[in-house]
Amino acid sequence: MPELPEPFAPHPARDASLASMLAVEAGDKAAWLALFADDAVVEDPIGPSPFDPEGTGHRGKAAIEAFHDTVIGPNQVRFRIDQSWAGGLEVANVGTISTTLPDGTVVHTDGVFTYRVGGPGTDSDGLLVALRAYWEIDRLRFG
Repeated sequence: MPELPEPFAPHPARDASLASMLAVEAGDKAAWLALFADDAVVEDPIGPSPFDPEGTGHRGKAAIEAFHDTVIGPNQVRFRIDQSWAGGLEVANVGTISTTLPDGTVVHTDGVFTYRVGGPGTDSDGLLVALRAYWEIDRLRFG
């Protein structure tokens, strides 16, 4: 279970962020993918990175699944959220993602992690349409 701040009050985007974190921590790829709209985008991190050299994000379920298989799936991932700010259809969670790599190395990623859901009356109502992560490779912590 992710470590969450008090309060972590219900909100559509906050609820989707929690469902995402729970699915990732459980290693439940199908549950995680089911949270996304067909045309969703994952930018983790935002901008060019080893995971996304062009910095355009992983767009659509096939690209998001490939991101999962490469970045999330092989690892054990835990979330600690220190603050959560919701507004409109979005939430910004401030905290740390701790990832244990297959060789046992632990990487701590401090950042701001935003989630946007589709609005009422749309095909993506309640589904994630964007997951964007603000973090810097040079600020990763190990151990």
